[in-house]
Amino acid sequence: MDPAVQIIDVLRADPLRWHLLGIVRDLHLRDGWIAAGFVRNAVWDHLHGRTPSPLSGDVDVIWHDPHCRDAGKDRRLDAALRAVAPDIAWSVKNQARMHERNGDAPYASASEAMRYWPETAAAVAVRRVGSDRCEVAAPFGVGDLLSLVLRPTPRFMGVDRCIYAERVRSKRWLHAWPLLREAIGDDRQQKRRPAEWAGRRCLPSGRGS
Repeated sequence: MDPAVQIIDVLRADPLRWHLLGIVRDLHLRDGWIAAGFVRNAVWDHLHGRTPSPLSGDVDVIWHDPHCRDAGKDRRLDAALRAVAPDIAWSVKNQARMHERNGDAPYASASEAMRYWPETAAAVAVRRVGSDRCEVAAPFGVGDLLSLVLRPTPRFMGVDRCIYAERVRSKRWLHAWPLLREAIGDDRQQKRRPAEWAGRRCLPSGRGS
């Protein structure tokens, strides 16, 4: 099965996540996605043979518009999402301004911004397109996510690796999902065509399997 379709099937089977993807779609954000734990945890639960875990953390909505970098816009979007789904901990961030906080050059897209996140398995985003289609963006591919591998991105393999290690420890992922394994001393997965998954469009899962 196409790996992107596998991820979409997992999200489609979760009524809450599929509904929230529709809510974000209806905002018509430029280069807008839901990313990080929203996708990662659902896939890990599926690969552990579990029903989806509750959405206990932030639902990270990322978008990219260099012409609208006012942080107030993110707050207004947060409020709009809370008005529709008040029980969800929404977190909206325009990635066109996140480079300033991180000390990087400007990011060209939401997908490029994810290249500077700590873990490859979290650098995966999805968005609904139309009524029944979905796209997956993953600058490092989805192999680590689907293989239950925890791996730092290149940015966090050097002096910043302690940040990655502290995240793994504090979030207790290895305890919550015992089939996970940490990649040690092997960065070959990082060198696969990094843009391969960015903005990939998939047919509805029933037709793509």
